Amino acid sequence: MMLWLSQWLVSLDPEDLGFLRVFQYLTMRAVMGAMTALVIGWVAGPKVIRYLVSLKIGQPVREYGVQTHLAKSGTPTMGGVLILISIAISTLLWADLSNRFVWIVLLVTLGFGAIGWADDWRKVVNKDPEGMPSRQKFMLQTIIGLVAALYLAFSISEVDNWRVLALFGDWVRSGFSPETPLNTQLTVPFFKNVAYPLGVLGFVILTFLVIVGSSNAVNFTDGLDGLAIMPVVMVGSALGIFAYVTGNAVYSRYLLFQHIPGTGELLVFCAAMAGAGLAFLWFNAHPAQVFMGDVGALALGGALGTIAVIVRQELVLAIMGGIFVAEAVSVMLQVTWFKYTRRRYGEGRRLFLMAPLHHHFEKKGWRETQVVVRFWIITMFLCLIGLSTLKLR
Repeated sequence: MMLWLSQWLVSLDPEDLGFLRVFQYLTMRAVMGAMTALVIGWVAGPKVIRYLVSLKIGQPVREYGVQTHLAKSGTPTMGGVLILISIAISTLLWADLSNRFVWIVLLVTLGFGAIGWADDWRKVVNKDPEGMPSRQKFMLQTIIGLVAALYLAFSISEVDNWRVLALFGDWVRSGFSPETPLNTQLTVPFFKNVAYPLGVLGFVILTFLVIVGSSNAVNFTDGLDGLAIMPVVMVGSALGIFAYVTGNAVYSRYLLFQHIPGTGELLVFCAAMAGAGLAFLWFNAHPAQVFMGDVGALALGGALGTIAVIVRQELVLAIMGGIFVAEAVSVMLQVTWFKYTRRRYGEGRRLFLMAPLHHHFEKKGWRETQVVVRFWIITMFLCLIGLSTLKLR
C-alpha cells in the first residue's frame, strides 16, 4: 500500500515529494515492515493479553505432562493472533500488493492460523486439552497445502496470475503431462549444478510435505516459554535473505542460484514476521504472560514452508530448522515405537523419557530456560550453516 501511495505522490510532484522514492527500495520497505510489526506487537500486546484473560482463554495443561508446567495452567493462550495481526498489517502496508508470492504466503499463513484458532477454541472453550481431532486438523491442512502446492507448481515459472492460469490450462490440455515447468527442480545445497527434476506430481507432493510438515513441526516445538518463536524469527530472517537473492537477477546469477522474479518481495513478509515474532517474545519470554497456541504455531510453520518452496530451498529449510525437524521426528519415533512394542510385547515402551524432544531434556533435569536458550543457540548455528550455502557451492 505504501509503495503505491509513494509512487502516486511522487508522480504528482516529483521535485518536492521526490524523497518518497526511498519507499520504493525493497530493503527500506523490509526495514519498515519489521519496525511496523514490532511496534504493533508492543502496543497491542498488553491489550490482547487483557482481552484473552477477560475471556478466560487459559491454556489447559495435560496432567500426564511435566509436573512443573502445572503452574502454567490458566495462562492465556491464542496469543498467536497478535503475531498474525502484526504480520498482516505490516505486510499489507509495505509489500508490493501486486506480487503473487506475497499473497500466496499470506493466505497460507492465515489459512493455517484459522485451523489453529479452531483447535485452540476447542481447547479453551470446551476445556479439552487434546483440541481438534487429529484427522480433522490434518484434512484441513491437506486442503490448504495441496491448493498452495498446485498453484506454486506453475506460478514459480511465470510472472503473473494470467500466465499461471494459461500454463495450468496447457498442462490440463496435455493430459496432465508429468513434465515440470522451469525453476521447480529440487536444489541440493553445497553443490553448484546439482538439481533433480520432480515433475508436476513430484513437486506437488514435495511442496505439500514441506508446508504441512513445517506447520506441524513448529507446533510440536511450541511447548516451552519462548522456545518456538525465536527459531521462527531466525529461520524466517535467513529465508528472507534467500528470497532477496533469488529475486535479484544480478545476485542470483553471481551466486549460481535460480532467478525467480518476484521472490525478493518476500523479504518484506519475512521482515514483518521477524518483527512480529520479537514483539511476541517480549510477552512470551519466561515466565510467559501469553502462549502462542496453535493459531500462531501452525501459521508460522506453514509460512516458513511456503517461503522455502518458493525460493527453492526446501533442503536448506530442513538444515536451518533442524530443531523443528528433531522435535517432529522425536514425536513420530516415540509414537511408532510405543505402538510397535505394545503389539509385540503387550506393553508400550518409549525411546524418550517424554516427547516432543524438549520435554525429554526437562525430564533429564534441564531447567526450562536451559532447554530454550540451548535450542536457540543450536538454531543460530544451523542458520549460519544454511546461509553458508549462499557461497559454498
